[in-house]
Amino acid sequence: MSDVITEYLKSLKIDRKVNETRIIKMWEPLMGKSVARRTQKIYIRKGVMFIHLESPILRNELSYMKTRIREKLNEEAGEEIIKDIVFR
Repeated sequence: MSDVITEYLKSLKIDRKVNETRIIKMWEPLMGKSVARRTQKIYIRKGVMFIHLESPILRNELSYMKTRIREKLNEEAGEEIIKDIVFR
């Protein structure tokens, strides 16, 4: 049944958008509640995940872990959706 739904989403060309939405929802479980509380906005455009944070200190800390965060999000998604992360 899962394969049928996946193929249907691909035929509608919305499978990528569904995966992007799943990745955004993974932010809190992956990063924890304290980081999620300081996250103001997340969106994905052309494979780049933009994350707006209220704390410059947190933004600096997460920038050092950017590669690992990207790898973990793509691993959870099961495919490479995020090519880069920009913290603002």
